[in-house]
Amino acid sequence: MTEKLWNGRFEQPTDKLVEEYTASIHFDSRLYRHDIEGSIAHCRMLAECGIIPHEEASLIVQTLGEILRDIERGKIKLDASQEDIHMAIENELTARIGETGGKLHTARSRNDQVALDMRLYMREALNEIRDLVSLVQSTLVEMAEENLDVIMPGFTHLQHAQPVLFSHHLMAYYEMFGRDFARLGECSVRTDVMPLGSAALAGTAFPTDMEWTARELGFPRVIGNSMDAVSDRDYMIEFCSTAAILMMHVSRMAEELVIWSSAEFAFVEISDAFCTGSSIMPQKKNPDVPELMRGKTGRVYGNLFALLTIAKGLPLAYNRDLQEDKEPVFDSVDTVGATLRLLGKMLPQIRINKDKMALMAGQGFTAATDLADYLARRGVPFRKAHHVAGRIVQYCIQAGKELGECSLDELKTFHMAFDEDVFSYLDISSIVGRRQSVGGTGAPRVAEAIARAKAELASREASSKKNTQMEE
Repeated sequence: MTEKLWNGRFEQPTDKLVEEYTASIHFDSRLYRHDIEGSIAHCRMLAECGIIPHEEASLIVQTLGEILRDIERGKIKLDASQEDIHMAIENELTARIGETGGKLHTARSRNDQVALDMRLYMREALNEIRDLVSLVQSTLVEMAEENLDVIMPGFTHLQHAQPVLFSHHLMAYYEMFGRDFARLGECSVRTDVMPLGSAALAGTAFPTDMEWTARELGFPRVIGNSMDAVSDRDYMIEFCSTAAILMMHVSRMAEELVIWSSAEFAFVEISDAFCTGSSIMPQKKNPDVPELMRGKTGRVYGNLFALLTIAKGLPLAYNRDLQEDKEPVFDSVDTVGATLRLLGKMLPQIRINKDKMALMAGQGFTAATDLADYLARRGVPFRKAHHVAGRIVQYCIQAGKELGECSLDELKTFHMAFDEDVFSYLDISSIVGRRQSVGGTGAPRVAEAIARAKAELASREASSKKNTQMEE
C-alpha cells in the first residue's frame, strides 16, 4: 500500500474499500501532462522567489520531465492506492529523488493544484473543439457553394411551407454552429484564469509570485479570490452547457438526415461507410451514425445536469463532492469531439438527390403565399388575398391538382385580379429568386452569406496561425 502524503494526522490506515471508493486515478490520469506542466511552473516560481534553492528546483523539474516521458511510454503503473494522478506523480517524484521531491508541494494545496490542472485541460479542450466546429462550418459552406442551384421544400411543423435553396438550409446550420463557436470562445475567456497559489482556500504565507506563474503557463490573469479559486466550477458548467447546445444543433441536423434519407423523402443518401444493415432484413440501410449523434446528445445533457446537481448545495470552499466534476466534463469533451469529427467526415460524402428535392419543392401548395402576394401587389388587401389563396388551395385539394395546374379561368372565378403573368410568378425558381430580403433564400443573398462565411473562416484560420507562431 502506498503511504499517503497526508497520513501524519491518522493512526489507522485507510480502509481498502474507502481507497477504491474515493480513488479518482482511473479517470483523472488523463491530466498527467497538465499536472506536470503546472508543477514545473510552480517549482520554477518557488526558486525565483527564493523559497527553495535553484539547484533543488532544477532537479525536481528534470525529474518531472523524466516522469512525464515514462508515463507516456507506459513505464509507470498507476493504481487506486495512489488516490489520484497528483499524488501518483508526487509519490513517484519522491521515490526518485527523496525528500527534495517533497518540497514541490510548498505553497500549494491539492485544491489549487486540481483547479489549475482542470483549467489547463479545459483551455486545451476548448481550443480543439472550436477547431472542430470550424471544420464542420467549412464543410457546410463548401456544400452550400456546390449546391447553390438546388431548390427544396422548406418546412414548418414538418409540413411543406415555401420553396428554399438547399444552400440556404445548410447555411442556417452554419449560423447555429457560429453561435456555438462564439460561446466556446467566451467560455475560454472565463476558463483562462490562473488559480495556483490560492492553496487550500486562504492563500499562502510564502512570498509567492502568482503573476510569474501565470505568465509561465500562458494565463492572461490571476484569479481574484482564493476561496473562489478552489471551489469555482462555473467554467466547467458553462462548457457543459455550451456542449449541450452544440449537440442540440448536431441532433437537429442528424434528425433531418434521418428523415431525408428515408424512402418517403429520398432527398439524400448517406454513404455506406456511415450506415449499417439489419441482422434479419437484407434490404435495410440504417442511418446509425446520425441516430447515434441524436442519442449521444442526451448524455451530454445529462453531464450538464450532473455538474449543476453536484455544485448546487456546496458551501465554500472545497468539498470532496467536486471530485465528481471531472467525469462529466471528460465525457462531454470526448463525445462532442468524436461527434464533430465524424460529422465533418460524413457530410461531404452525402449524395444529394437534386431532382427529388426540386420535385417536392413544387408540391404541397408551397406557392400559396406567393399567390396571395400576387394579389396584394395588384392592390388587394393582404388579408383578403390570403383568404382567396386559401380558397384556391381548398379547391385544388378537392380537385386533386396543384396550384400551377389551374387555368386562368379557374383562378378568375376566385378573383378577377388574376392575369396571365400569374403563372410565371408562381414558377418555383421565380418564387425563390424574389426572396431578396436580408438573410433570405434568394440566390444572391445566399451567395453573399457564403462569401461572408468564407471570409470569416479565413480570418479565423489566419488568427489561429498567428497565435501559433507567437507561441512558438
